[in-house]
Amino acid sequence: MLVTLIPLFDENMSVRAYSISSQKGNSFLGGGKTTNAALDFGNIPGFEVIQSLGVDTLSNDCEIFVPISSVALFTDINSQYDGDRSRIVLLLDNTVEPNFDFVEKIMELKDNGYKMAIRNLSVNDFEPMKPIIRFMDYVLLDYKKIVLSRAKIYFSKLHPYVKLIADDLESVEMFDSLRIEGGYSLFSGDFYRMPVTKGETEVSPLKLNYVSLLNIVNSEDFDLQEAADIIGRDTALIIALLKMVNKVNRSSTEITSIRHAAAMLGQKELKKWINTAITQQLCADRPSEIMRLSLLRAKLAENICGEFELGVFGPELFLMGLFSVVDLILNMPMEEALDILKVSKNINRALVSHDGPFCDVLYFIEKYEAGDWQEISRLMLVNSISMDKVYSAYLTSLEWYRDLFHEIDEE
Repeated sequence: MLVTLIPLFDENMSVRAYSISSQKGNSFLGGGKTTNAALDFGNIPGFEVIQSLGVDTLSNDCEIFVPISSVALFTDINSQYDGDRSRIVLLLDNTVEPNFDFVEKIMELKDNGYKMAIRNLSVNDFEPMKPIIRFMDYVLLDYKKIVLSRAKIYFSKLHPYVKLIADDLESVEMFDSLRIEGGYSLFSGDFYRMPVTKGETEVSPLKLNYVSLLNIVNSEDFDLQEAADIIGRDTALIIALLKMVNKVNRSSTEITSIRHAAAMLGQKELKKWINTAITQQLCADRPSEIMRLSLLRAKLAENICGEFELGVFGPELFLMGLFSVVDLILNMPMEEALDILKVSKNINRALVSHDGPFCDVLYFIEKYEAGDWQEISRLMLVNSISMDKVYSAYLTSLEWYRDLFHEIDEE
């Protein structure tokens, strides 16, 4: 099975929910069934993922939209999921029918604590689907298919308690227009991943400090003392470093300086800690999804590098994933951002000119996180990649991300 999480934002670009997109089987081998189509035997792949990882691993305190077919709607859903229902939104599509059986089942599920949503409606569906829509908590409207300004008026008059989601947006401009216009609770689309083509011409001194530290630790055989001196310029990093050292320090040795703390952690562990800690600091004034995207891409690139016969480049591919949204973090074009960072030639080629030995891994990750299962199926076939290994690599990345922030919370 393949699975990814599609973020849903509020008007402040803060992630408030995730929608699960999944597929069973390789579509090029005749076994692919996505969550947008009828699901086999009423099985709900989204619940398999949630049961496997836990709802908190997937979304912290956010809601999770779980696609469900009209067939699966009539199965024993409670037997497939026994967790917190208040954060689960069952996502229907226009294959449900506005008759008594469907309405009764939807009412039963709402009584059981689930929320409900529907998508893929056309304008012609609005009136016939009234018996269904009146029980929905959310309606996802695709701006490519519907004039959203008119749809908002319709729903505000006839279904004022339904929350509207503007789905599949392609640009920041479209998002800004709808946000200013109002009437939509959540938004979905690729706009937060769009390359920056213009922005600030200068990077703040604090961020330059962080970039300098990244440049040092990612060079060959870096100087621990030089890294420690830069850490010593930032109170937040000093505190985080001391907590990390105290956590791994099993002796009673007292820490006498920042240089001493760095030496106790060691070159390998210090480098690993700095790369993740600095990313968090760089993203502090950016939407949280950018940091999440950066870290998950990094770990997934490291996890699947062997499938592309690039196993020896694991650490370098981790950095490629980490820096794949550095244009958004520093608010400048990618080429300019990478000029500041002293990344390897292979990373630069993948992120700027989209070629070189790392390009295929980056392309695979981008298509995977977008839920483009047809293209992913093709890539797995061409590269002889096992679906199970891809699924495992993604789940392991989510677990790593969960554990990373669980450790931070404990500190």
